[in-house]
Amino acid sequence: MLRDVGTTLGELTKSQLRNLCRVVGIDADEPVRLLGGVLGAADSRPLSEPPLWPSDVADDATPIEFSVQFDDNGARHLRILAETLPAHPGPAANLRAARNLIDDLADRYDLSLDRLRAVQDLFSGTDPQGKFSWWFSFIFDADGTPKFKMYFNPEVSGAEAAPALVAEAFERLGMADAYRTVSKYALQRGELDRLSFFALDLDHSRQSRVKLYIGHHAAQADDVEFAASAVPGIDPAQVREFCSLLAGDTPVFRGRPLISSYSFVEGDQDKPSNYSLYMPIRDYVRDDAVARERLQRHLRQHRISPALLDEVIAAVTDRELAANAGLLAHVSLRLSPNRTGTTVYVSSEAYGGTHRQAR
Repeated sequence: MLRDVGTTLGELTKSQLRNLCRVVGIDADEPVRLLGGVLGAADSRPLSEPPLWPSDVADDATPIEFSVQFDDNGARHLRILAETLPAHPGPAANLRAARNLIDDLADRYDLSLDRLRAVQDLFSGTDPQGKFSWWFSFIFDADGTPKFKMYFNPEVSGAEAAPALVAEAFERLGMADAYRTVSKYALQRGELDRLSFFALDLDHSRQSRVKLYIGHHAAQADDVEFAASAVPGIDPAQVREFCSLLAGDTPVFRGRPLISSYSFVEGDQDKPSNYSLYMPIRDYVRDDAVARERLQRHLRQHRISPALLDEVIAAVTDRELAANAGLLAHVSLRLSPNRTGTTVYVSSEAYGGTHRQAR
């Protein structure tokens, strides 16, 4: 996508967002308005200047990432993951900005904050550790109305404190047995399995989720297939097939880690309702052209038109896909007893994209 001299982060990403809204068939006005507010001080920053903050949302420090969710029943949803930044960013300042933004959004969108209030002190240290504290996720329905999710850093008080912190969060939310289940199926390899994100939906639905994400470093397909078996009524073998198709003959995932996530909803005490596997595909392909080809094969197997992937790509870039890997950053497979789906995570590449490494 061509940029004029002086193009700002907000101008580029809003243009990309409008294009993505056309792909999924929703009105762009509300998503674009919301994106401008969430970008905060980074919105008006020229791309000729370095990133305001080294955000870990994307490889090149862009504080937003787009994704499109394709359900096997034909439904599509557009999503944004974002980190809001103040004019003078830093770990504590970023956390304050996120908490202030939640208060503003709650008034505008009637957010359900009871569960957030129950656990927010756990994820709000006075000296936040790690690469982030709070991130925002927005999922847009057919008319462009957003649903909200918050991501928290389990290691905000240090890696050693993360297990007890997450266990306490589940306890406060009335899901005391949930963490024991996750530990049994996904935290069996010591320091190689790490708590990555704790997340909460902020809507009033009975299907509003509590989610936990685990990064599996140097994992094999066996490890994530076993992790998936925590969810009753799904076929964990689909996880192995997903790994084989997208990562080829990779025996051990030594690049960015595979990530498992579990969703717990009202009524779930110890068994999650959903398992998702996130594949950092950019680390396991030569370039985005290879990633596109593998992902199109996966979509065909799930009766999703591969042409939709090309529309998503064209919405955010016009660069040659063989020039680099990283535009297609992650792919996730979502498994539940009555529905499956695929989500494609697309980088804005506002600050140049993923640094190319020899493969």
